[in-house]
Amino acid sequence: MSVWKSLANITAAAIVAGVAGAVALAPVAGITGVGVARTNETMQSNLADLTDGTTPGVTTITDATGQPMAWLYNQRRYPVANDAISQHMKDAIVAIEDHRFYEHDGVDMQGTVRAMATNVLAGGVEQGASTINQQYVKNYLLFIEAENEAEQAAAVEQSIPRKLREMRMASDLDRNLSKDDILTRYLNLVPFGNRSFGIEAAARTYFGISAAELSVPQSALLAGMVQSSEYLNPYTNLEGATQRRDTVLQAMAAQGIITAEEAEAYIAEPLGVLDSPATLPNGCIAAGDRGFFCDYALTYLESKGVEKERLMEGGYTITTTLDPQVQDAARAAASRNVDPMTVGVAEVINVVEPGQESRNILAMTSSRNYGLHLEAGETVLPQPSSLVGNGAGSVFKIFTAAAALEEGMGLETVLPVPTRYEARGLGTGGARNCPPNTYCVENSGTYKEQMTLREALAHSPNTTFIQLIEQVGVPAVVDMSVKLGLRSYETPGTYDGESSIADYMKNANLGSYTLGPTAVNPLELSNVGATLASGGRWCEPNPIVSVTDRDGQEIFLERPACEQVMEEGVAHALADGMSEDLITGTGARAAAANGWGGQAAAKTGTTESHLSSAFLGFNSGFAAAPYIYNDGTSSSPLCTAPVRQCGYGDLFGGSEAAYSWFQTANQVPAALNGGLSGHDARYDLGTTHAVLAQVVGMTETQARQTLEGQGYRVQVSTVDGSQPRGRVEQARPDGLLQPGGTVILDISRGYTPAPTPRAPLPLPEISQEDIDEMTNQLRDALGL
Repeated sequence: MSVWKSLANITAAAIVAGVAGAVALAPVAGITGVGVARTNETMQSNLADLTDGTTPGVTTITDATGQPMAWLYNQRRYPVANDAISQHMKDAIVAIEDHRFYEHDGVDMQGTVRAMATNVLAGGVEQGASTINQQYVKNYLLFIEAENEAEQAAAVEQSIPRKLREMRMASDLDRNLSKDDILTRYLNLVPFGNRSFGIEAAARTYFGISAAELSVPQSALLAGMVQSSEYLNPYTNLEGATQRRDTVLQAMAAQGIITAEEAEAYIAEPLGVLDSPATLPNGCIAAGDRGFFCDYALTYLESKGVEKERLMEGGYTITTTLDPQVQDAARAAASRNVDPMTVGVAEVINVVEPGQESRNILAMTSSRNYGLHLEAGETVLPQPSSLVGNGAGSVFKIFTAAAALEEGMGLETVLPVPTRYEARGLGTGGARNCPPNTYCVENSGTYKEQMTLREALAHSPNTTFIQLIEQVGVPAVVDMSVKLGLRSYETPGTYDGESSIADYMKNANLGSYTLGPTAVNPLELSNVGATLASGGRWCEPNPIVSVTDRDGQEIFLERPACEQVMEEGVAHALADGMSEDLITGTGARAAAANGWGGQAAAKTGTTESHLSSAFLGFNSGFAAAPYIYNDGTSSSPLCTAPVRQCGYGDLFGGSEAAYSWFQTANQVPAALNGGLSGHDARYDLGTTHAVLAQVVGMTETQARQTLEGQGYRVQVSTVDGSQPRGRVEQARPDGLLQPGGTVILDISRGYTPAPTPRAPLPLPEISQEDIDEMTNQLRDALGL
């Protein structure tokens, strides 16, 4: 028997034996310790995956209208059905890669025996003779199954055992799938260079068309590139790519798919590829000014158990809540009021849609351009959705007002407005010349001596709110801010790496909390407005409408239930009180300057030394909190017109931040048409008003008995009044009226009637003679 015949018998026996033969031959290849059972188990698993044919695809992120704004992928691939691939492409790939594809059973036995005989003599694998089935198996194991470099190396290992396993699976595949299915899976799988995988991506990359539209010469170019997609790249090796295309055309002619004349005509044509490959950007960098929103959406999904790597592979469609009209308006306002190139200063804006059972984020932007070039004013830091800056300033006074309203104070409750207030037990420092162990506060403007709570919300005197937080308690105010939306304040380590901001403020009992000196998450602050606009109902800010897989099945996202965190009437009352800011308060000038004609509740905020500023505004259709802060490595006072770092600081929440709110809201119909719940007289004097009103007109003794019977302490003063002497003119709380608190009874000194006007005395009669005499005397005196 000849050597060649012996080798042919050996190789034929190995093929028949399949995997068992591969294991038997393993020692020849230097592989030991691999069990047949384990090998068969792995092969069956691989075969199941190959039969299924699922491949990584491109995840598309869209806005609320379905317009794509970013893509995620490890392999840019768009799996398509058999009828979505040009017949020319199918013919071309079969002609050049496996012209007996429709005849063999997955393995070309004649070619394989001839190649294996040569390989055995050579001591390795030097010739391939791979069918399309085999190429599909190898590429699937390489690009889909392999999870690390070792598995990738094993998928393309040049050894007889690996080749035999490939052949076995290729043969089994042919029994499980039709030829058309195998060819479609193969064309959807293989790489075509320039980061395109699969025929659809290739057609888009090189010709800007779909796979269904590929012509004969276009198909021939792509079919030829499969041999070596990097080497035969038409943009780097035009000559090589052209020669390979021509070879494919000649093969198609030789097999009667096209005529020789047609082949020659096609060969005479240029390749016709695009001027540059039509690649696809990968990641949120493609989203431009929507990049901050895109990043937040992915972070949100990660928190819900949908990992980014899963999205990079799965070919999902992520529909976000981003409203392009609102986003464009917010972006234009932010970049108009704070130049993107301004050193060390940024403005961020989030727009949140109020709702009883949802809280969609409609826009998220920064004055900074989203990108990687810092010198061009770009950043990818999550500025709109993380704790940043030096605080929202007096915006935080709404939390103190909310706590007071919740405990019974009314919007018309009169509060003192001292020029300076020194508090003990609320921290230390503050205004100049402050005594030890004392927190001292002064007002930044001149105010009248007393204001109602409504007026205080509009005009924002510091001393009034320090007294108020002293009365309601720092813990109550901090807890109120968390309930309404500042949820990250309860995250451990947010203050000093160990304590949360909320715990630190409560444990230290810092009255300065009402002046807003702590870093703030601008998205959460906007959601505070949405909570109040929704009648005190908190919902988690949501950037996602849906996530669907390639089969159209929606992925379930577990979201926390909305919570009623404040009595609805109290929320509406606070909004009613805040609406005064745009009429007579610190936001009125900006409202008028921007032609605001709608309804809204608002509060301006400026931190000490003008290190940051904010404007919170909302109505039933729109909530936003533009926030301007130092975003560089140093904190500096900020100045207005234009916003910039400066040495003195004159930036207020009623300037650029407020302008940004109105300029955004004026472009959003939901904001223009949104409203407030309206005035509710029950909250004018507070829920404790009935306790005080019932004693008006009583005697001092009756009033004492009534109030002390309800657990209140009583103090007495006397006043001039309209009630009879000894009767209660009015009852007023000593500060905030709480259980066991003190009520001051103003006892009337009695009604004093106005004096009766006297009748005029009768004038004496004057004769004509007297008049004549006085006239002559006057003339003499004047020398007339």
